[in-house]
Amino acid sequence: MFILTTVLTTGALTLTACGSRDDDNKDGDSDGGKTVVIGFDAPLTGDLSALGIGMRNSAELAVKQANQQKIVDGVTFKLDPADDQAQPSVGGTNAQKFISNKDVLGVVGPLNSSVSQSMQKPFNDAGLTQVSPANTGTELTQGNGWKEGKKVRPFKTFFRTATTDQVQGQFAAQYLYTKAKIKKVYLIDDQKTYGAGLAASFKDTFTKIGGKIVGSDHVNQEDRDFKSVVSKVKNTGAQAVYYGGEYPAAAPLSQQLKESGAKIPLMGGDGMKSDQFPKINKKAEGDYGTSVGAPVEKLPSAKKYIADYNKAYKEDMETYGAGTYDATWSIIQAVKIAAEGGKTPDRAKVLAAMSKVKFDGVTGSVSFDKYGDTTNTMMTAYKIKQDKWAPEFYEAYKPLN
Repeated sequence: MFILTTVLTTGALTLTACGSRDDDNKDGDSDGGKTVVIGFDAPLTGDLSALGIGMRNSAELAVKQANQQKIVDGVTFKLDPADDQAQPSVGGTNAQKFISNKDVLGVVGPLNSSVSQSMQKPFNDAGLTQVSPANTGTELTQGNGWKEGKKVRPFKTFFRTATTDQVQGQFAAQYLYTKAKIKKVYLIDDQKTYGAGLAASFKDTFTKIGGKIVGSDHVNQEDRDFKSVVSKVKNTGAQAVYYGGEYPAAAPLSQQLKESGAKIPLMGGDGMKSDQFPKINKKAEGDYGTSVGAPVEKLPSAKKYIADYNKAYKEDMETYGAGTYDATWSIIQAVKIAAEGGKTPDRAKVLAAMSKVKFDGVTGSVSFDKYGDTTNTMMTAYKIKQDKWAPEFYEAYKPLN
């Protein structure tokens, strides 16, 4: 395993233990100061709710600890969570709700890039800062011309603590080709913004470095019967399947692939790398996944967060928990900067402060570049071993030109 040579320290974040969600009444504006609301959006019901709930809990933890530490004088933070059900139309409705509440100075989320596409313009028009811990669609920050080298930031209000599909797809392709020694891949995606973008990035890099795409197909995110696709894969000589999509469809696809007699691994991105994947897939052993950031359990900077989270919540923090804590804390830090000198923070001041945000977070150093992308490009490759995701290799990845 690659050794992480840069020691990440907890720095600006001093995490303290917090109570359960039953303690919400303690977060009120008891001293008569200003209440700053941070909106939160993710799927809290439905197939992807395990990811969304881990995100919500982590955002809530950050808000509670900011209040306990009195991070901003005279300001009490409050989290306003909304369930988007992983549906763009619902996300758009939630965005309007946050915009209409003048106390909302920032929004954390969503999980899905397709949902974010319904929220970005309304937030931008309202000057409301948005920080996603999970959106990886490259075009969200760099515009539709990024593949041709024409990077243009489409929305000044959008930031993220997750790196892009360009980075993740390239990293996955290089890992599979050079480390796992797999040269022939069958490519499948779910036709959504995230899945299609990730598969396209993987394909570009895999073929560029010498790999061969022996076949490709598209499925729907709601599909659970993959017999016809699996039968195609078996006749191609593929050594692995790369899937651009999320775990609810990836799990049965992997299981049916193995049950058909094609004993080859499935690989996917962070949307597949959920603790739920091996729970609903009886044939997950040996499958690969990638995720943004270094393995949180390996980071000294994450020890306090993990302990505090496990003390406060029964649900798993899941893939995006640590990144969500940092996304929430970045808005809290922007509010702190905006309030310097006794000023009353508002949306314009918070947005202007985002370019100055820099702190040592749970996932490492947190800051944003001119596109609103995270400056942290740590990536990790995982493999299912004994029904659990185990980190195989991680590095600060530098994208290919």
